[in-house]
Amino acid sequence: MWTEPRTRRPRPVSAARSLAPLAIALALALGIGAYVIDRVAPASSSSTVGPSPQDYVAFDALPRTKAAASGLAVPSYTEDCGRNEEGHRNADNVVVSPGYTNGAHHAHDYVGNLSTDAFSTNRSLAAARTTCRDGDRSTYYWPVLRRQDQPTTGGGDATIHGNVGRIIDPESVTVEYRGNPVSDVVAMPRFLRMITGDPVAGTQGDANAHAQWGCSTAPGLFTPLYPRCPDGARLMRTLDFPSCWNGLDTDSPDHRTHIVFPAANGVCPHGTFAVPQLRITLTYDVDPDSPFALDAFSEQRHSPRTDHAVFIDVMTGSQMAAVVRCLNARKQCVT
Repeated sequence: MWTEPRTRRPRPVSAARSLAPLAIALALALGIGAYVIDRVAPASSSSTVGPSPQDYVAFDALPRTKAAASGLAVPSYTEDCGRNEEGHRNADNVVVSPGYTNGAHHAHDYVGNLSTDAFSTNRSLAAARTTCRDGDRSTYYWPVLRRQDQPTTGGGDATIHGNVGRIIDPESVTVEYRGNPVSDVVAMPRFLRMITGDPVAGTQGDANAHAQWGCSTAPGLFTPLYPRCPDGARLMRTLDFPSCWNGLDTDSPDHRTHIVFPAANGVCPHGTFAVPQLRITLTYDVDPDSPFALDAFSEQRHSPRTDHAVFIDVMTGSQMAAVVRCLNARKQCVT
């Protein structure tokens, strides 16, 4: 359910948090911390800006040599977690902006855990209901896609930041864990948090970007731009998460350094361990000539490069063990 812009629920706060408004005011006065402050204190713009024509590409014009060429079946464990038929959406981000309603400034779609919001805790997530048929209570979420030429749906704080238009429901959502091509995988720790992609890639560059857009007619062929798919094809988003864990932490200050991507050949960096690699694949029935775009921070101009997703592992030990057994046995399992 959507909440009013910048509404905070009554919760006990620490002394440090009670000083947050003073810290923000001081930072504004000094002109520092622009990005952090923007995620706490929203901008006032209400106009839709972007994307630009250069953010779209005719998919048929892309070089076919970029397609994945391997004919080997990748070990995988695929879950049925629905496609957010329940309409679980909010503009929260419990991993990046915990405790702040509408802290993301753009709307997220969710599958899996049905309780996730800005105030979720490990305990509340572990006790919640889930959309996953196998009982996995993990949280999976990503920014919504909209038709900007149609009346706004969803409402909430996201529209203040130029995220307007009809939210496009995904036609399908595939939650898949994949094996490592050169080694066995070890179990993820419960409550591991991960991010893929970069919501500020439009202004800060591609160092952490991982946008992979495509069309159903050419699986494995990706572009960082919005593709104009051929008639009859479905628009696809492939969200690949990092899979080389440091063996110690379930999170890190930047939400990235505790788990990183392997090399192109699948080898993990020294001192890290291969865990099941999460891939979320989304498909949409979208008119290829329509003005569709991601929800984003206002200054990102709805850049396709800002595509991202967030995950919290809430599997039980036995559920994760089943994933690991499947992948290390080099099978393709479906639940």
